[in-house]
Amino acid sequence: MFSDLKRRATAAAAALAALLALAAPLALAALLATAVPSAAQVTGAPSPGQKIADALRESPVYVDASYADSVPPARQKQLVRQIEKTGLPIKVALVPLVQGDAYEGESDVFAEVVHDHLDQRELILVTGGDKWSGDLNGFEWPDEKQQARDAVGAVGFLDEMKDAGLAEQTAKAIELIARGDGTKAYEKATEHLGDGSSGKGNGSLPRPDTAEQSNDSPWPAWLLPVAVAVALALAAAGLVLFVRRRGRGRSGRHPSATGAPFAFPRAVFAAARTADEAALRRQTEAEVLALGEASAEAPPSTTPHLQRALDAYAAAGAVLDSARGLPDLAGVLSLVAEGRDALAPDRDGTPAPLPLCFFNPLHGRADARIRWRPLGRRDQLRVAACGDCGSAVRTRRAPEVLTADFEGRRVPYFEIPADQSVWAATGYGSLLRDTEDDGLAARVGRGDFSRGRG
Repeated sequence: MFSDLKRRATAAAAALAALLALAAPLALAALLATAVPSAAQVTGAPSPGQKIADALRESPVYVDASYADSVPPARQKQLVRQIEKTGLPIKVALVPLVQGDAYEGESDVFAEVVHDHLDQRELILVTGGDKWSGDLNGFEWPDEKQQARDAVGAVGFLDEMKDAGLAEQTAKAIELIARGDGTKAYEKATEHLGDGSSGKGNGSLPRPDTAEQSNDSPWPAWLLPVAVAVALALAAAGLVLFVRRRGRGRSGRHPSATGAPFAFPRAVFAAARTADEAALRRQTEAEVLALGEASAEAPPSTTPHLQRALDAYAAAGAVLDSARGLPDLAGVLSLVAEGRDALAPDRDGTPAPLPLCFFNPLHGRADARIRWRPLGRRDQLRVAACGDCGSAVRTRRAPEVLTADFEGRRVPYFEIPADQSVWAATGYGSLLRDTEDDGLAARVGRGDFSRGRG
């Protein structure tokens, strides 16, 4: 697919150098606009997220077939009318989310995928439960004006919703969103947690006076401490679930703790976590195309490293053309990150953004550089690591590393000889000097990737 992209990008890069020398920015913009294809030119079957987004453009309520009995067509029409009366950009997507699916069973990942495909600036999205709980979840872009997250979160704690079906819960969520005081509703619905008042099995602690055993109790005395221990354990579990549900749900992209000008969509890492190579390849293709489009739109006068971005775009397309597995796809994402960083204006002395995680680039951006000594070696390396991998190294635990096939076995990618893997030689950018002549794109451009393939 990317053979043509590679030829076009190479031609564009050569033309760009000449045009920059002639100081003709208008001609440059016209050239790039025709040289870089748009994402709409990529053909293929739509992804599940795209299908759901397409359906939501036709109707604000999408119900998966597995929920058809809980929310039948007649009830769906009622929900549609209820949404229309609010005048708000509310959409409902009730889809079962389970561990191992394309979204790793997480509603925030699912919501981000749908939001990306809808490409709708103002959006309030209500989703079904995920692997953490069966409760509805609410998301809102670009801000929390309607307090949708708390409004939807409150539904699961309302006594009146204790035995309500999915359709009734969804209708209540829409009602609370329309009121615009979701935070107040959430706080009121959860104020009894831990105070001993009657709840609905949500981990409320029993009142001290009810824990005492009367003298004429038929239960043996030794049972009291056991019952108390079990009750405290259940209360702790309920509190953990409550905090996790309260803390989750904020939509957005993966944050960049290093000040990077962009971050990959959550869908990229959702595919990586499930080791779904086909899904990750589709996401990676989209990221390469997005880099090309961003390069085309970047004004040369305020983008001093535009050539480096174009080089990264060409290199990413070349690697993607012949990528054989997750290690190569991770390399494509590292090249995209390098290209995106090059599109940023001059940093005026601020530190350059860190590359992707050395141990596994599919973890996303690194948080800090740490010292790490490979097994069997005395010297230490200074590598960029994500928060989880950095914590593992500091506590003398093995970080979760990206593995690759080598001589018939799976090994950590960095154990492959450097002359046979540009990723091992560079640590996906961690081991480079971060200069234009020593970046990943430069290495791929001079043939290191191809030579490593033999």
